[in-house]
Amino acid sequence: MKNVPESEPKRPTGVFVGLATLDVIHRIAQPPGPNEKITSLAQFVAAGGPAANAAVTFAALGGDAILVTALGDGPVAELIRADLAEFGVSVVDAAVGSIRTVPVSAVSVVDATGDRSVVSADGVDSAATPPDDLTDVVAKADVVLVDGHHPLIARAAAECAAAREITVVVDAGRWKPVMEELIPFASDMVCSDDFRMPGSEDTSTTATALVSAGVRIVVTTHGGAPVEWWSGEKSGSVPVEPVTVVDTLGAGDAFHGAYSYFCTQQGSSTQHDSSAQHDGLVSCIDRAARVAALRCSVVGPRAWLHRLPAPQTWK
Repeated sequence: MKNVPESEPKRPTGVFVGLATLDVIHRIAQPPGPNEKITSLAQFVAAGGPAANAAVTFAALGGDAILVTALGDGPVAELIRADLAEFGVSVVDAAVGSIRTVPVSAVSVVDATGDRSVVSADGVDSAATPPDDLTDVVAKADVVLVDGHHPLIARAAAECAAAREITVVVDAGRWKPVMEELIPFASDMVCSDDFRMPGSEDTSTTATALVSAGVRIVVTTHGGAPVEWWSGEKSGSVPVEPVTVVDTLGAGDAFHGAYSYFCTQQGSSTQHDSSAQHDGLVSCIDRAARVAALRCSVVGPRAWLHRLPAPQTWK
């Protein structure tokens, strides 16, 4: 084993469970009309998907990122693996040795606003089963994020992590059927402002329902508006750094990956009920929001990663 100098901090390990896609991204002046062909201003091809993008962000910040997904064999899967490897993400493939259709996302980003549109298949109804070594992979983790795709794998990973008191972050972009099974194991739910618990009418009642269900921390993002948080009986908001927005693709995923990284620097999420831990939570959210803001300020799916300062400078 390599001897690590005492001055060198331990790299946190994050396990990210969920979807990986191949994103074909076109930057356009305006969306095409019916039966219209247009020429893009720029084109990018990169691995995408909520868990995959979060893993890339975690690795860029200095963590060891492992993505558990279902790719199988084939040329599209190889393109995804190559891109993830280039950006420091290891892949555990639950579909290794099989031929399957890997989702390809058609993405358009409007040049003037940075708004994105995505057409893709997903993994919500995937029947992929957990890889044989899932327990060993999760046991290495300081944090486990699940995005609700490949639900059998997500549930197994969340249950395994919770049993070991490893922080379980649920990426709650929208309600998926598996969420009902993941919530009992979640320590942290990071929600979009579109996410609703069944029967809840807004983000506040959704957060209340999640806290009542035993989730220790609920975080809700609102684009450029302040990020809200709830923990036990306490709640608050964290302002978002204003930036010139040029590309919003994957901004939420960047927030989730950064949140997962910075929460490993705050100690166990089971202790967030003290004043000091609440301060740590606010700091974690603030730094994650600044990472997401940086992502929005740079064109393209990967160029922004090279502008990330060292993690210790995100005070």
